[in-house]
Amino acid sequence: MVFSSIVFLSFFLPITIAVYYILPKNNWRNLFLLFASLFFYAWGEPKIVFVMVFSICVNYIAGILIAKFRERKNVSRLILAGSIFFNFGILFYYKYFNFFISNVNIFRSFLEQAPFVVTHVLLPIGISFYTFQSMSYVIDVFRNGDIVQKNIFKLGLFVALFPQLIAGPIVRYKDIQSQIGEREHSVDKATIGFERFIIGLAKKVIIANTMGSIADFIFGINPITVGSGIAWVGILAYSFQIFFDFSGYSDMAIGLGKIFGFDLLENFNYPYISKSISEFWKRWHISLSNWFKDYLYIPLGGNRVGMERMYLNLSIVFICTGIWHGANWTFLIWGLWHGLFIMIEKFTNIHKYEGKNYGVNSLLHIYTLFVVTVGWVFFRSESIKQAGQFIMRMFGFGVSKIHIVNYGSYLMTSKNLIVVVLAIILSTPILKKLSEKFSSVKNGRAIKNGLLILLLALCYVILSKATYNPFIYFNF
Repeated sequence: MVFSSIVFLSFFLPITIAVYYILPKNNWRNLFLLFASLFFYAWGEPKIVFVMVFSICVNYIAGILIAKFRERKNVSRLILAGSIFFNFGILFYYKYFNFFISNVNIFRSFLEQAPFVVTHVLLPIGISFYTFQSMSYVIDVFRNGDIVQKNIFKLGLFVALFPQLIAGPIVRYKDIQSQIGEREHSVDKATIGFERFIIGLAKKVIIANTMGSIADFIFGINPITVGSGIAWVGILAYSFQIFFDFSGYSDMAIGLGKIFGFDLLENFNYPYISKSISEFWKRWHISLSNWFKDYLYIPLGGNRVGMERMYLNLSIVFICTGIWHGANWTFLIWGLWHGLFIMIEKFTNIHKYEGKNYGVNSLLHIYTLFVVTVGWVFFRSESIKQAGQFIMRMFGFGVSKIHIVNYGSYLMTSKNLIVVVLAIILSTPILKKLSEKFSSVKNGRAIKNGLLILLLALCYVILSKATYNPFIYFNF
């Protein structure tokens, strides 16, 4: 089940909110939210919920044991290592096993050996998100045994809470621990939550889906018929799709969290206004960036070591960042692509040029958008070969004017152009600042609420007629 579906909007969400607020005490509300979240996760494929439940049980036991033996460091380290091995083992089997066997078979073919049989392993939805949350819990318990959760249902709610379950943000237990016990419920907080949810839904349904249909069309046609201009249209459309798809989902998650009393951390902060790749990663998928920084980069030594070791640490982090997103060499290259430019920025100390003047800032902004956009080609492509062909078309290499087809009239409809303008504006803080000023105007709040209702109605109409409603991060 996804947030941008009629089933969720018309049935699951209103029923869940109604029952939640009817229940009198926080413990009953927590228990209900846990079972509602498990139902939400099991929708469509009930078997996969048992993987998550098993993971919750193992990490619950690991946390208890780590806290119990915290004075005996060797024992607690061994338990921690075992829990991390378990979590990575689950993630490897369900997400990377087929990829691993397929590459082993390629190697075996060179040796003229019979290939291993590749069995179909069903990928549990959002396994990367809830596995990282579980690992952060046991690691934090090892660092501070006082935060251990002895109530398995409360720990289960932390892992399975449906607003952030299948696409984040990646929540750390120490950030939400007190909220699981007691949290604030108010009309104002719920109103802010509904507002945030509607905005996120609109970003997903109106902008991301429209841009996605353009990107899918261009990436799906014969490369030989694609000219340079259309190739750039395709990857720019995908750049908008992935941002509004993922940030829209994060907005909906944060909004739903507020409706149920939770304050989830922000996950995006206008990444396309960045003036360096380093800044981009402080604004893009913030929860993942912080996770790798705190649980991988800093433990490896971070930037407190020599330059060569720091570059090695960055390489490891961005290899992991790429592979986290999917079992394909294209994701690995995408991660290394970003890591390479961050290393270049550190070597050249590019940050000292930021803020010098408008011209320098503009050049840095163009540079960042260029690197990010080219990187998205690898993220979107199904193979390295396809990515290479597409990048060649973008820069006019390998293009035959005889075969090029003009797709402009098909793609550049008035609707698409309006959505592109909206995408550009909403990629910046302009509308947010205008909205804040408008709310202080007389009757501004009432007008804003009316517009939000109309926006929700428009999303309903689009969803009721649309057959195209993908979600990029659904299987991450």
